[in-house]
Amino acid sequence: MKIKHPLKCTALLCLTLFCAQPLWAQHSNLRKGAQELLSSQPLNQAHVGICIYDPAKQEYWYRYQDNKYFTPASNTKIFTLFTGLQMLGDSLPALKYLETDSVLYVKGMGDPSFLHPDYISQPAMDLLTRTDKRIVLVPGVIVNKRFGPGWSWSDYADYYQPELNEWPVYGNVARIKHHRDTISITPPAFSYGGHFSWRVNDTLSEALTERDERSNTFSLQYAKRDTALLLAEVPYITGTLQDLAQRLQDTLHKPVTVAEQMPAVNAKAFTTLYSRPVDSLFTPMMHRSDNFFAEQTLMMSSARKWDTISTPKVIDYVKQQYLQNLPDKPEWVDGSGLSRYNLFSPRDFVSVLTIMHKQYPEERLWAIFPTGGKGTLRNYYKEQFVHAKTGTLSGCVALSGYLVTKKGKTLVFSVLVNNHNGTSTAVRRAVERFLTEVRNNN
Repeated sequence: MKIKHPLKCTALLCLTLFCAQPLWAQHSNLRKGAQELLSSQPLNQAHVGICIYDPAKQEYWYRYQDNKYFTPASNTKIFTLFTGLQMLGDSLPALKYLETDSVLYVKGMGDPSFLHPDYISQPAMDLLTRTDKRIVLVPGVIVNKRFGPGWSWSDYADYYQPELNEWPVYGNVARIKHHRDTISITPPAFSYGGHFSWRVNDTLSEALTERDERSNTFSLQYAKRDTALLLAEVPYITGTLQDLAQRLQDTLHKPVTVAEQMPAVNAKAFTTLYSRPVDSLFTPMMHRSDNFFAEQTLMMSSARKWDTISTPKVIDYVKQQYLQNLPDKPEWVDGSGLSRYNLFSPRDFVSVLTIMHKQYPEERLWAIFPTGGKGTLRNYYKEQFVHAKTGTLSGCVALSGYLVTKKGKTLVFSVLVNNHNGTSTAVRRAVERFLTEVRNNN
């Protein structure tokens, strides 16, 4: 079948994908390896789902409980990546702005790269720095709360759970640095006014950073013997739009205020400023499983489509517009997979991965997805035949993506494991042995 327009073929591809018949008899070695995996000590009491699919021949190679629902952890980011690829075009929307004779009105669009240390180029900062007009923040329409549904409240100070907002600054984390006699914190505003304190505690085996639950008050404890470089990220409370204006003012060293009411112009009069290519965000999002980048990807997609930031709205839109023929209706609530409310089946992941493989070149996908020895797969799959996304929560281990066999055939797979009672490493090693056999025998 010749495809003229990839987005128009999504529904047809899904239907074709899940009407295909498995070739059980031709893959006895694969079935034997799967049985060994399922009976292995790390998995024999777990809830396991496996789906392996050949997109070239539209044939299943193996299916085990692939229609069952699982908590997918960070495999949710595969759906987030799909959303970003479909809705963000080739560049990230940094902000919307409108210039009058005396005022520069600006409105955030959720771009997480603003003043993030991973990115040297800062088009939004350049715009704000070079203007000689008054800078006025225009409130955006934002439905999201600072945390996603089903997130753990007690993780508020952990690096992997920054707050979500319409205009992130510094990745919405304070960065605490300690090396010998040098101690510092950024953003600089936290270095004064009683926001940051430190003390020596020789009873500690490693340095400890903390933040007060309800305020931006940070602390560092360390032992005198600590000489190694410490770089810790601690999420800060983003607060109101007025707090954002103050952070921008502290950074720009010039006044930034909040509009009391919207300027009397059509919303279309605002111009969108773009910051950087989308893959410069998607790649670290997938390689290091960056929860913050994932959540803000959905928020940017919503802001670009409707000028409203709503993760539920963009999820519903993607399911209805692009994924209406998924084999199983997922319970999809966030972008990162931090939520225990998410429920997906293995064949849901195989479906979305197959659509992406049809629409985008392997070269691009292989760069975005982690492979052996890199990112979250740095200790696994050294022969680099897997390009896949990991997922880990307590009792949950997931791996979904692409596998290239020794004969050069690309397979799409998903292995989801829930309720295991061993270590995540043991589960991952067992899955690695299984997928290595699939690669070597085909």
